[in-house]
Amino acid sequence: MYGYDATMLYLIDSSIYIFRAYFSLPDTLVDRDGRPANATYGFARFLCDVLEGEQPGYIAATFDESLTTSFRNDIYPAYKGNRELPPPELEYQLNGCRELAAALGIACFAHDRYEADDLVGSLAERYRDQVGGVTIISRDKDLAQLLAADDWFWDFAAAKRFRGADTAQHFGVHAGQIADLLALAGDSVDNIPGVAGIGRKSAVALLQHYGTLEALYKQLDTVALLPLRGAKRMATLLTEQREAAFMCQQLTRIALDAPVGDDLTSVEWALPDKARLNDLLDKLSFGSGLRSRLMALA
Repeated sequence: MYGYDATMLYLIDSSIYIFRAYFSLPDTLVDRDGRPANATYGFARFLCDVLEGEQPGYIAATFDESLTTSFRNDIYPAYKGNRELPPPELEYQLNGCRELAAALGIACFAHDRYEADDLVGSLAERYRDQVGGVTIISRDKDLAQLLAADDWFWDFAAAKRFRGADTAQHFGVHAGQIADLLALAGDSVDNIPGVAGIGRKSAVALLQHYGTLEALYKQLDTVALLPLRGAKRMATLLTEQREAAFMCQQLTRIALDAPVGDDLTSVEWALPDKARLNDLLDKLSFGSGLRSRLMALA
């Protein structure tokens, strides 16, 4: 069972919770200028729950500013090409969500070349050895590839957490194999094609046998001999789509070298800026209940 630990570094994949709030809360929630504030309100409530419940010693929130400019778009221009840009009513609120997180004393990170996932990965890589562990707060299971054995993945909306050591129980492969799983099976959410004809079940079986994509291709001549249904066809597909497989691996691997600084104090949960927070809450016109909770954090 997990326990609360002031030495834990909490890393928030913010976009998921912002979008969730926008689509689940009514647009009758507006700021003092009459503009929608539903996403900001929901995100504020989420942050409040996390901060009240965990009392973290270290925490950071990552945001996406690379919807069309990620380094992955250079590798594969169609990357995430199936996604629509945020509607104006939501786009307006994205800055407000980031401003709110900062006012609450949460370190905020965004980059025009690296996605929020890459910033989470880079923060975990940079600071894991300096803290008591990492908890990734997200619904995006792709981020499980970042987990060390003693780290936690927290699907806040589903109220579920699991340790990095237990990743295989959830996905059939270990954390370090998830990027290769997605490279083989594809990821329709991000418009990553994978190896056409290789489904998730087959990809899991291949990685359970070979370990990595590289090892699979080094022993490609043995795939047809595996006691798997359609093994010969899989061998042919893998041979024909070798270039695609490794291109997809570049897309599915989360970068660990994004610029996130090297000073642990930068991700300490600072005392919220009471004056800044008060002014922002005036602008957002939050109700007294949530406003009281947020101000109590300061």
